[in-house]
Amino acid sequence: MPTVLMTAPYMIPFLDRFKPEFAKYGIELIVPDVQERMEEEDLLKYAGQFDGTICGDDRYTAKVIQACSPRLKVISKWGTGVDSIDANACEKFNVKLCRTQNAFTTPVADTVLSYMLAFARRTPWMDKEMKNGKWKKISGKTLSECTLGIIGVGNIGKAVARRAKAFGMKVLGTDIIDIDHVFLSETGIEMTNIEYLLSNSDFVSINCDLNSTSHHLMNSDTFALMKKTAVLINTARGPIVKEKDLISALNSKQIGGAALDVFEYEPLPKDSPLLKMDNVMLAPHNSNSSPAAWERVHWNTIKNLVEGLGIKYDK
Repeated sequence: MPTVLMTAPYMIPFLDRFKPEFAKYGIELIVPDVQERMEEEDLLKYAGQFDGTICGDDRYTAKVIQACSPRLKVISKWGTGVDSIDANACEKFNVKLCRTQNAFTTPVADTVLSYMLAFARRTPWMDKEMKNGKWKKISGKTLSECTLGIIGVGNIGKAVARRAKAFGMKVLGTDIIDIDHVFLSETGIEMTNIEYLLSNSDFVSINCDLNSTSHHLMNSDTFALMKKTAVLINTARGPIVKEKDLISALNSKQIGGAALDVFEYEPLPKDSPLLKMDNVMLAPHNSNSSPAAWERVHWNTIKNLVEGLGIKYDK
């Protein structure tokens, strides 16, 4: 009877719904108390006790994977990003690594648009003034007056570009791989280098993966290239932005603002200066929020797990 470590924070609250499914395949569950993610030391406590796992952004380092081997057969990630899992170690120790591709394209792309609209139309700021008893008109602008720069033109970047074009925005893009010419023709997006993109964009949306080429991609040097009125939007991964440098850029008014759904350290520390900044919008790593998307990911994650354990999936 296989044992599975269940640590996905988005599934645990609804586990009663899925327990019959696990029972159908004879799977026993270990369900620790998980706040945001399991760190390396947390996972090491369970080494050798489970055959598979359904995880969130848990730190499956090479040390953890080796310690869990040879019993561990499959890591089924809830969601798309696997930057917290050592893929090379998985290959070395014959651990199958699964995820749901293109899981949250729609809600994340909608989130990016919502941030741009909020900053352009100044709605949160006017709402705050009204509730403080002030009848104060704050100047806004239309998105069609703005240029959007997209760093990482994958599934989410493409969806953001399509939405931006519908609002009449000029769209710039940059990526380390070539982008399909059909998409370029369809949207009119202008692919360029990151220096030109940062210098000419009113909004900069980060939509790339976190890897060795993107870690701290946004730092004091790259912030210095941006317009003083520009807004940085990060719905991808926190460590793509060097947070200390972002705070400095915001404090010195080197850039105009930021909208952040992800952070270098999560949950965001309670003493973070970002929490006190008027030109920043914050969210608790929640841009994937969508009942339809979550449902698809729940069931696909279970399917990946079952098949990774070598059991025929029947749904």
